[in-house]
Amino acid sequence: MNSEKGGLSSSERQRKTAAEIARRKVLEAYEKTTVESVRGAVEREKTERTEVKSALKTSSTGAGVSPETWKKYHTAWQNYYQKYYSEYYSKAAKDYVAKERLKAESLAKNVDTGAEKTEKAEKKSSFKEKIRARASERAKLEKRRRKLMPLIAGVAVVLLVLFLQYNRLIFAPIAAYVSPGEAPVSEITAVDPTVVATNVSSEPKLIIPKLNVEVPIAFGVSLDGVMNAMNYGVVHYRINGASAYPGQIGNFVITGHSAGDIYSANPYKFIFSGLERLEDGDMIYVHYNSTRYSYKIVKKEVIEPTEVSKLIYETKKPMLTLITCTPLGTSRYRLLVTAEQVSPSYETAEVEEEVVETEGETLPENEETFFERVWGWLTGN
Repeated sequence: MNSEKGGLSSSERQRKTAAEIARRKVLEAYEKTTVESVRGAVEREKTERTEVKSALKTSSTGAGVSPETWKKYHTAWQNYYQKYYSEYYSKAAKDYVAKERLKAESLAKNVDTGAEKTEKAEKKSSFKEKIRARASERAKLEKRRRKLMPLIAGVAVVLLVLFLQYNRLIFAPIAAYVSPGEAPVSEITAVDPTVVATNVSSEPKLIIPKLNVEVPIAFGVSLDGVMNAMNYGVVHYRINGASAYPGQIGNFVITGHSAGDIYSANPYKFIFSGLERLEDGDMIYVHYNSTRYSYKIVKKEVIEPTEVSKLIYETKKPMLTLITCTPLGTSRYRLLVTAEQVSPSYETAEVEEEVVETEGETLPENEETFFERVWGWLTGN
């Protein structure tokens, strides 16, 4: 203070004025920090501090400033720095949280990407493993097949040979019950066998209604041509002592096949397969020279193939004998079915004429089997 004048000195007034200006600047800066950015507040704070320093420098001492003013000044500065650092750390915390969130999202994305990659890799690996497993399984199967091929081929050859040789054993019994002649049931079944019919076809035929057989008969065939003639029907078999024709006293003999290979072209290979079903009293009919001859079965007999003499016997009646092989599918034995003529009357029948051909060594048989044909081809017979 100026002791002489009783008031403030010039330097004190300047100091007071500078302090007031600094106080106002700090308060103004404090009020503006809430709407300004942190960087602007820092810049203004630097400027204000510079101004305050400049104002303070203009005064030599700080005398004349009241304690309340200095307290407000310091409080303003404290509040300013408190808000400044609060904003600073809040922003820093937000930035930190944002960075951590980005890191977490990036990590999660990387984890998902890694999981996807791992899943894809696992799928790819699993697919490869499946392909390898299938390839390995196929290779094993192929290896087994290669090992089994010779066995399969051998079995197939054996089965084929067995089929070629023995198929008639299967199909002959079937054919015995399936119309061997492949002809409709003849109307002869409804005709009185005691009535002579002279208006029948001139084509020689054998008719067995029970078996549904109606087949042409070949006459005038030599013993050497009997086997070939049986490819076209049944054959009149003639030997010394058994050479009668229909209506003649004596034995009228007809022979036919009972079995043949299923692949054979002979349509009559099963024509006599059903003879075993015939019984005494069953009727047989023969068309010859436009006349129908009726026969009634009186006997059945199984003989050896060499027992040709069984066909030769004395008789005062016209007789009919059917010959075929038995058991079905083989040529082991011969089945003889003997029948007696019942129509027309045979009182005036002619006696059979003797023939010059000698008696055969064996009776006719079925077609040759597969091996018999092979053996005949190899031996030239």
